[in-house]
Amino acid sequence: MSKSVLRGLRAAALTGTLVLGSPLQSALAAENPIKLGVLEDQSGDFAAATIGKVHAIQLAADEINKAGGIMGRPLELVAYDTQSDNTRYQEFMRRVLQRDKVDVVFAGFSSASREAYRPIVDQFNGFAFYNNQYEGGVCDGHMIVTGAVPEQQFSTLIPYMMEKYGKNVYTLAADYNFGQISAEWVRKIVKENGGKMAGEEFIPLGVSQFSQSIQNIQKAKPDFVVTLLVGTAQASYYEQAASANVNLPMASSVNVGQGYEHKRFKPPSLKDMFVTTNYIEEIDSPKSKEFYAKFKAKFPNEPYVNQEAENSYLAVYLYKQMVERAKSTKREEIRKVIALGDVCMDAPEGKVCIDPKSQHMSHTIYLAKVGADHAISFPKVWEDIKPYWLGEAGCDLTKKDPMAQYTPSNPPPKP
Repeated sequence: MSKSVLRGLRAAALTGTLVLGSPLQSALAAENPIKLGVLEDQSGDFAAATIGKVHAIQLAADEINKAGGIMGRPLELVAYDTQSDNTRYQEFMRRVLQRDKVDVVFAGFSSASREAYRPIVDQFNGFAFYNNQYEGGVCDGHMIVTGAVPEQQFSTLIPYMMEKYGKNVYTLAADYNFGQISAEWVRKIVKENGGKMAGEEFIPLGVSQFSQSIQNIQKAKPDFVVTLLVGTAQASYYEQAASANVNLPMASSVNVGQGYEHKRFKPPSLKDMFVTTNYIEEIDSPKSKEFYAKFKAKFPNEPYVNQEAENSYLAVYLYKQMVERAKSTKREEIRKVIALGDVCMDAPEGKVCIDPKSQHMSHTIYLAKVGADHAISFPKVWEDIKPYWLGEAGCDLTKKDPMAQYTPSNPPPKP
């Protein structure tokens, strides 16, 4: 048994997680596997949305290993349960980079967790994939982002909702960098489209009682509510709002696509919620159905195949393509491949490509509508929406790496 596999097994014993690789025989026989660190919440407040990410990485790794690995080397996954705890992200990121010597890390659900570990990745010249929808703005050559960003989700969703329901908008958001910056994007797009903010609230993570917020919304009388709520506790809002007969259309970039609230809560608590997502299991294309079937065959007890699972699955294949083209696992060599601008694949959602300036990804964006019975329909689909904002604002990782996060009110300095 190789020393690297032994180290992975010790990690499993320490954390109660699995070291995922596959098939076992080739992992055990390999003296030089490519090691992929997996830091995701397998327990904690975000686990409902993130277990599928771990499973998707395992599915992709198993498929790749059965097909001969990457350049003949098997993938070995070293996984730790970060338990929705940012200090664990920091601890385990140091561990996988310094002790486990992984080649790449897939890490993080919340933006707070990403910003907790990102300076460590930068410090140790690591290479990390953030496979999550988020508020955008990270310009860092040590990171690849496969999740959707505001110019892909809000620039499609908010104008659609304003045209359909009206221009008086209320935002209810989680009170940390994701919610704060996403709300800034909503304000910007509402103003650009001639609307106004009827109200805006930021709710601390862990809060599960929304009676005052519901009263505030009813008093403000908006045309629709933008819900940017995160985690198990905050999802309590939907049933409480339904019980209080709020009965307003909702718009979101996170709900349904991450936490499958339309499956977890009884109808009609999510009635008339509209979500822009790059993937959910209800997408009825051949590629989506193939992915869903493979996923459920391997993990039959998985309650839902969400967008972050798909983002994680395709990320492993993108990494494989980049390593094979670079003929190296070194970040500097992989970035030369990214800079060519043609790192693409036909994913379950449709064709995706990595933008070399920002190292974010283009997406097909689906507008998912939740019906009164919680069935999903797709009123609109936008193909090949690029992550254009960072590049247009001045981020160009082919020329300079500031290792920073920017916002509409704090854009990159112009070259």
